Amino acid sequence: MPKRPQIGMGVLITKDDRVLLIKRENAHGDAPWSTPGKHLKYGEMLEECAIRETLEETGVIIADVTFLAITNNVFEARKEHTSDHASHAVSRKAKQRFCVL
Repeated sequence: MPKRPQIGMGVLITKDDRVLLIKRENAHGDAPWSTPGKHLKYGEMLEECAIRETLEETGVIIADVTFLAITNNVFEARKEHTSDHASHAVSRKAKQRFCVL
C-alpha cells in the first residue's frame, strides 16, 4: 500500500430529480459509473480542485464551494488509500444547486 493516501474530489451535480454521472474505464469501487472528479493536484485547494474537475469533465462552471464532509477509503485488494471530500457549490450560469463529494 502507498505510504500516503491520495486526496480525491467527486462532484455530485443534481438538477430537479436527476443526477449527472460519467462512465469511467478505471473506476475504484464496483461500478464504472461515478460523479465527475479526480485527485487533488499538489498545492491545490479543495475548492479549486472541485471547480477544475467539474469544468474539465462536464463543462459545468461552479462557484461558492463549501466543505460538507470527508470519507476515508481503504481498498486492501488494490493497495489503495484515498480520502474523499464533500462540499456544496452553485453553478455560476444557471444558478443550479450542486453538492460536491
